[in-house]
Amino acid sequence: MTPRRRILPIFVPHAGCPNDCVFCNQKRISGSLLPASAETVRVAVSAIAPGSGYELAFYGGSFTAMPEAEQEELLAATVPARRSGAVATLRVSTRPDAVTEEKLARLRRYGVETVELGAQSMCDEVLRRSGRGHTSADTVKAAKLVKDAGFTLILQMMTGLPGSDDTRDIASARAIAALLPDGVRVYPTVILRSTPLYDLWRAGEYREHTVEDAVRVCARILSIFEDAEIPVIRMGLNPSDELSGGAAAGGAYHPALGELVRARLWRDRAEALLSGIEPGADAVLAVSPNRVSVMTGQHRCNLLYLQERFSLRSVRVCASDVPDGAIVRI
Repeated sequence: MTPRRRILPIFVPHAGCPNDCVFCNQKRISGSLLPASAETVRVAVSAIAPGSGYELAFYGGSFTAMPEAEQEELLAATVPARRSGAVATLRVSTRPDAVTEEKLARLRRYGVETVELGAQSMCDEVLRRSGRGHTSADTVKAAKLVKDAGFTLILQMMTGLPGSDDTRDIASARAIAALLPDGVRVYPTVILRSTPLYDLWRAGEYREHTVEDAVRVCARILSIFEDAEIPVIRMGLNPSDELSGGAAAGGAYHPALGELVRARLWRDRAEALLSGIEPGADAVLAVSPNRVSVMTGQHRCNLLYLQERFSLRSVRVCASDVPDGAIVRI
C-alpha cells in the first residue's frame, strides 16, 4: 500500500443502501444526521490549505449505488480542492453488488484511487440473515473488477454476525485473503440501539458477540492476514463519544479493541511456545524491542495468564535482537 495520507472524512450515512442491514445505524456510528451534499464537501475542504494533500474519503453509505446525479454532484465538488492540491486523492466505500466497469470508470475520471467493499462475510447464510442483500460471489466479482481497473482495494469484514461462529468467521477471513486486497478492516459486531439486531438481541434471538469473543476470533483472523502480508488497517469501530455514551448497547465495542486483539495474538503464540514447560519454572521470552509492550499485554495480562496457565514461578519479557514478529524462549 502507498504511505498513509491524512484523511478528510465525508459521511454519507445510508446513502445508496437499498436495504437496512440488521446491525447498521450509520447515524449512530458516524454522528452524522444529514446526508452529504456538494456544500458539505466545499465546507470541509475550505478548512484545509492548498497543497495539503489530504485523501478525501466518502464513508458510511454505498457510494456507487447512489443515483448517478448525486455521485456526480459530490465528486464534482472535490475538483477545485484537487486542483489546488488540498486533496490529493479520493476514496469511496460501497457494496459489492454495486460495482460495474461503468461505475468504476466514473470514479476514475474524478481521481478516486481507493475503493472499499463491505464484504462483511463470505458465508451466504450469514449474509442472508444479516440482511446484506448480496452474495459472496458478488464480492469475488467486485474485487476482481476493482483490482483489474487499477484501484487500491480495501475489503471490510465483520465477526459475530447472525448465523456466524468462529469457524465461519475464520473461513471468511481466508476467503477474503485469497482475493488479495491491499488492506482489510475487521469490524466485530456491535449491537447498536435502533437497529433490528438490537431487537433480536432483546428478544433472545441473537447471542451477543462479546469483546472476549471478538478478541479470541480476531486474533486468529489477524494471524491469517499477517501471514498473507495483508495490512489490517482497522480493528473495531472507531471510538466516539456517542458509542461510548450508550449507543453501543452490547457486543464487541471497546475503544482499544485492536490493542487487545494484537496482545491476544502474541499470547497465543507464547502459549504454543511454552507447551510442555515444567511447572514451577521461570520463563523468559525474548522479542524485538518494539514488541515488548504487546507481548506483555495491558496491565501485564499476558504474563499473568501464562504464569497461571503453566503454573510457573515467573514469566518475563525482554527486548532482544530477534526477528520482528518472533518469540524466543531463553
